[in-house]
Amino acid sequence: MAGTVEQKLAAQGVVLPEPRAAMANYVGFVRTGNLLFVSGPGLRQRRRQAGRQGQAWRRRHRRTGLCAAAQTCAINLLAQIKAALGDLDKVVRVVRLGGFVNSAPDFLDGPKVLNGASDLMVAAFGDKGRHARTTVGVASLPADAAVEVEGVFEVS
Repeated sequence: MAGTVEQKLAAQGVVLPEPRAAMANYVGFVRTGNLLFVSGPGLRQRRRQAGRQGQAWRRRHRRTGLCAAAQTCAINLLAQIKAALGDLDKVVRVVRLGGFVNSAPDFLDGPKVLNGASDLMVAAFGDKGRHARTTVGVASLPADAAVEVEGVFEVS
């Protein structure tokens, strides 16, 4: 039986995938005390969610596509949390999200892109989903992903 958080997600049409294995010499999550650190799981991306973003991106109004990519990253984070804890209801608080946007120097909308991940956390956890956040534009990401999101969670 799914917990309260998973029921909220299901009501929004969100299905958690099987967590992906790490792509290199690291693990998907580490728990120390009441903190769970979750690596930025690889984005199972569609072609429109790949590549570097720049000035042309703004002209084409593709923000919603990239917000969806950030939301997909957040869904993958939740899948890792479930693998770590067995139940998303054990999340006491979303402490911090860190987002990386594959972007050209002229792309300044990275924080707007990461709202896709932040909005999902608030939708899933309510006020416990409000968090600190950092968004960084980077020259490239593994597998030419457009977005990657990592997180720190207080857990019981």
